[in-house]
Amino acid sequence: MRTVELLPDAATELHVRQMWRGIAAAGLPSLAEHRHPTNRPHVTLATCEELHPPARAELAAILDDGLPAPFRLDGLLRFAGRTRVLAWRVVADAELVELHRRVWEVLAATEAGRLNPLHAPGRWVPHLTLARSRRTSARWPEPLLPAALCEPREAAFTGARSYDSTTRTVEDLGGAARPPVDRDGR
Repeated sequence: MRTVELLPDAATELHVRQMWRGIAAAGLPSLAEHRHPTNRPHVTLATCEELHPPARAELAAILDDGLPAPFRLDGLLRFAGRTRVLAWRVVADAELVELHRRVWEVLAATEAGRLNPLHAPGRWVPHLTLARSRRTSARWPEPLLPAALCEPREAAFTGARSYDSTTRTVEDLGGAARPPVDRDGR
């Protein structure tokens, strides 16, 4: 599987990583525990089976044109299912919704393979994941969460990448290329 993801500006990435650590410090499941070097705050625009060179080139042009893209973090979301998820809601303005639609259309028109329908325009719920757990008992009680998660935050997506779940590698897709903030938030 391949993803197309947006990456937040460096200050927002650092802030999200601080929230991960705050959630972990409260003894709750958190992405701070996921130590793979590709783990970083992102919003997934789409997932597909393949990214062929023509699609990559089209995506890079769209993403370079659409970034930076402002957004706001405002409110928490909880997703249930096989994996429970705590996420920070991304409020998408018309420009971000349009960027998402354009990415989806490129993938749908190419030989990308099956697309995840949860990312389809009209169904997409943009969010930054804070925590995941396969334990059905996993809960994230509001009083134990960092207070900053209740405060709206203005930010911008400045980069884009694709994650390959088979090789566990990432590929830059556009925007401002920058290394991830290190694990300790420096």
